[in-house]
Amino acid sequence: MPGSRKVAYTALPTLARFHASDAFIRGVMGPVGSGKSTAMCAELMHRARAQAPGPDGLRRTRFAVIRNTVRELQDTALKTWLDWFGGKGFGRYRKTEMVHSLEFEDVRSEVLFRAVDTPADVKKLLSLELTGTWVNEARELPKAVIDALADRVGRFPARRDGGCAWAGLILDTNPPDTDHWWYRLAELERPPGWAFFRQPGGLLETKGIFAPNPAAENLANLPDGYYQRAAAGRSPEHVRVYHCAQYGFVCDGRPVFPEYADAMHCAVEPLEPAPGVPLAVGLDFGLTPAALVAQRTPRGRWLWLDELVCEDMGVARFGRLLKDLLHGRYSEFEVEVWGDPAGAARSQTDEKTAFQVLAALGVPARPAPSNDFTLRREAIAAPLSRLVDGKPGLIVSPRCATARRGLAGGYSLRRLAVAGAERFADKPDKNRFSHVIDAAGYALLGAGEGRALTRPRDAAGKRQERADYAFRLGGAEPGRSTVPGR
Repeated sequence: MPGSRKVAYTALPTLARFHASDAFIRGVMGPVGSGKSTAMCAELMHRARAQAPGPDGLRRTRFAVIRNTVRELQDTALKTWLDWFGGKGFGRYRKTEMVHSLEFEDVRSEVLFRAVDTPADVKKLLSLELTGTWVNEARELPKAVIDALADRVGRFPARRDGGCAWAGLILDTNPPDTDHWWYRLAELERPPGWAFFRQPGGLLETKGIFAPNPAAENLANLPDGYYQRAAAGRSPEHVRVYHCAQYGFVCDGRPVFPEYADAMHCAVEPLEPAPGVPLAVGLDFGLTPAALVAQRTPRGRWLWLDELVCEDMGVARFGRLLKDLLHGRYSEFEVEVWGDPAGAARSQTDEKTAFQVLAALGVPARPAPSNDFTLRREAIAAPLSRLVDGKPGLIVSPRCATARRGLAGGYSLRRLAVAGAERFADKPDKNRFSHVIDAAGYALLGAGEGRALTRPRDAAGKRQERADYAFRLGGAEPGRSTVPGR
């Protein structure tokens, strides 16, 4: 058509294999600068052009491009897409709606750019009728989002209009940790209908020394010495993940809890609760519900004993798992359960709150005093910073693997792209580590940690017992919430 333009794209070896695959869900993992995002853009454009013409003679498709936050979406996937296909010749981008309408030759395609910051955003995805989806930096999203998207593709155009010549999900990511769903599926389970492609790293490590990798891809499009310069001054963990393309854990932003030192605050062996001392359980609801079981000893030390971290799970099923955990391992202990105050909001489906659902299951819980981020942070930071009888004021059991990674930097403030200064977001991004740390904050706040921050305390308040908020696994008492014992 008049005004259309052409772009040239040559696939790199690993990415050429990716393009040639017809797997329903395809993922590419590689180092920074390896051309992954460009390949995803080229794939969507190829599929738009390869769609069979409908009854009106036009090739109609609809794609979604997904990222974990709006800011990340704008700075990465959207920017790359518009660098390739923005401007005149391909169609119009509507900034307010974040929709690019492709109109060239006989192609008519919508590309929807969407972030999934909250569970409400995920619900919006469930109404989409899509041809395919690109999930950018998939390691930042829970598996539940991938599953939800898999149910939405292949639905446009409708069968009466010719159906989809291709439908599926394409994913790209930097390497995640070895306890991530990507690692499990790509390296261990290898489920049918999934295909994973791993690009070579830009650097190779030999006896602790990092050197250029001759097999690295996309070097022709990078400045000379790109990986060596990028690795200078970075931690070995960062270089291994981002430049060597190895699975591993690294903190990208500013840790929310710089007070945490893994060697000091994490126990070598699983912790056992002190007999006769009540437990405090914190809950975070939503798409990826989480619980953390903690105990404050008589001397004032906090023990983080256990965690329950789930994906793609409603509050009812999550409540049953929590009940099983408390009955199975902590049946002899008095327990008080505190949840995110947002759980008091009524569901749009049955008008029940998360707390009502839990109470019906025999796991009553109360809203924590606050869901303010600063208060939750200080409730955890305070015991991390103090010593009790010469020992850390907070100890984490190895059973709390996700919470441990969160404290070590997985729960972090995103670095802002500000020239000339190192600045960070005011609140941490939601990710797979944030939910259990939020749950821990509710547990500690509910149990009284940081009470001086939430309200003034007089002498009577200091003496006030909190037994009304407790329940014992075994039998009901007037004025108490109870989980029936086995």
